[in-house]
Amino acid sequence: MTRNKLGALLLFMLFFSAGAMAQSASSLRINEVLVINEDNFLDDYGKKNAWIELYNSSAASVNVQGCFLTNDKNDPRKYPIPKGDVLTSIKPGQHLLFWADGQPSRGTFHLNFTLDPSKDNYIALVDADGKTIIDEIVVPAGQRADVSYGRLVDGGTELGTLARVTPSTNNVTLDSNEKIDNLKENDPLGIGMTLTAMLVVFSALLLLFIVFKNIGKAAIEASKRNAKKAAGTPHISTAAGTGEVSGEIIAAISAALHEVAEDTHDIESTVLTITKVTRNYSPWSSKIYALRETPKK
Repeated sequence: MTRNKLGALLLFMLFFSAGAMAQSASSLRINEVLVINEDNFLDDYGKKNAWIELYNSSAASVNVQGCFLTNDKNDPRKYPIPKGDVLTSIKPGQHLLFWADGQPSRGTFHLNFTLDPSKDNYIALVDADGKTIIDEIVVPAGQRADVSYGRLVDGGTELGTLARVTPSTNNVTLDSNEKIDNLKENDPLGIGMTLTAMLVVFSALLLLFIVFKNIGKAAIEASKRNAKKAAGTPHISTAAGTGEVSGEIIAAISAALHEVAEDTHDIESTVLTITKVTRNYSPWSSKIYALRETPKK
């Protein structure tokens, strides 16, 4: 197999595998569930209802259309996720929220079932074949209001009550910045930061001063050279090693001055002019060529 054919085959396999990954829903996870929503996230109708969050743990986009969500093991096809909605595509590492409000007529993301806080809630995501379970969890009964249950780390295996409710975002959020914490510990008064900032500013100003000063000098020198060229100052060579004008140059200048002083020009005192004879021209007669101008009286 030639190198070109091998490269084409590898490229085809790469695109094929990427397309397969983009269409596979096996990387989806039921990430977070809120059973009792009293003072939390609002849906697109301004209502507070229970919700289920899906998470894409793969490195490619996954479209969840055609799959099923259910809360009944005996009915895996309870809610078919509609096809044709562009919002059903989940990008890598992103989330998608479904409302368990029992009102599917409100749109793609409104399920035809609700969650009961008084009992365990079984929730499953089923593949498009209606049989293969992609992911399933059981939310224990007795959930508190506005406290969600799910994976402690996005897409992870460990389940439990989450420290905070995070719809459509990561279950684990950072409350602090490591660099800022280190700076606060090592420089509590901020003196080092202040000195560093001042040093940077003054260094920048000094650098700008040097640059603009050199640019100004270069501009002045260039203007002086241009002025000398425009003035056309002749350059007189000197005798080698003496610093004086050579005798040949002096002789040439003297000869030129003598020639200019002694040069004479003819003066013409008489000017001859010719007066043109004016004739009336007629295309029907050639007698005009024999006419003479009538003498003036």
